[in-house]
Amino acid sequence: MERRDFLKQAVITAAAACASQANASIATPVSPITRRTLGKTGEQLSIIGFGGIVVMNEETGAASNIVAEAVDRGINYFDVAPSYGNAQERLGPALAPYRNKCFLACKTDGRLKDDSRADLEQSLKLLKTDHLDLYQFHALTKRSDLDKVLGPGGAIETMEAARKEGKIRYIGFSVHSAETALAAMDRYNFDTILFPLNWVLFSQANFGPQILKRAQEKKMGILALKSMAKTVWPAEQKHNHPQPKCWYQPVAFPDEASLGLRWTLGHTITAAIPPGDERYFRLAMDVAQNYKPLNVTEEQTLLAGTHGVEPIFHLGNDV
Repeated sequence: MERRDFLKQAVITAAAACASQANASIATPVSPITRRTLGKTGEQLSIIGFGGIVVMNEETGAASNIVAEAVDRGINYFDVAPSYGNAQERLGPALAPYRNKCFLACKTDGRLKDDSRADLEQSLKLLKTDHLDLYQFHALTKRSDLDKVLGPGGAIETMEAARKEGKIRYIGFSVHSAETALAAMDRYNFDTILFPLNWVLFSQANFGPQILKRAQEKKMGILALKSMAKTVWPAEQKHNHPQPKCWYQPVAFPDEASLGLRWTLGHTITAAIPPGDERYFRLAMDVAQNYKPLNVTEEQTLLAGTHGVEPIFHLGNDV
């Protein structure tokens, strides 16, 4: 074969290979992450949320890359808080190109009108947006916190005013106490609740079922924390453990973590926020793109591993 004929044949072969790869790509598209309705709001959120801690302390380029990847894979729910180090500073610029097609939730640790307003204005600035889709009271653990935020001069006044101003759309709260969660839902018509929901808490502490039931009755948007949490760190590792972005000990990676997340997603929730560790977040996206509820054998296997495990929360935490 002459050289020009050889080159011509090589071009044809290469073109055929590219076409074959393109057709294969078209034939087997990557499944986008499923979305569910956020309670009475009617919003459609990805079943996995992007926790701002994922980008905390990351370089700006790395933060932009992981946010872009998440959006590309179908994540549209992002959650952050002022107490997450520099997460707002990292998330704001990274999310800016996609802000109009994402649901952005933030929180305030402020319990009174003035400090919660300061939090809100600072968050809007750092997140480079003119509004938040969801604004939440952060970690309502004590009943006294609930009394403050809903009382005269409380942070609820900031939220209601900000909603009229168009700076927030929905009002919610995150909580680590079952008793305080129930009281909050009885005292105010919140749009959403964000609380720990995992199989260890359910089976070992009876923590979660009562919150889930009341939120369903209220037709609230139900958002889950700690789906991949297992137990507390041993005393000797409490301040020196291998997961700097997890104050709790996460489940074993990757099998138990996948089962744990699927257990949480098998309940009537809208979305779950995985740990801030990037490996766990990426695993959560993989699980979500191929999500199937646990079968009986898988659930039995998961629950069998909880005997003697110390849960990260207990009933009666609202002290």
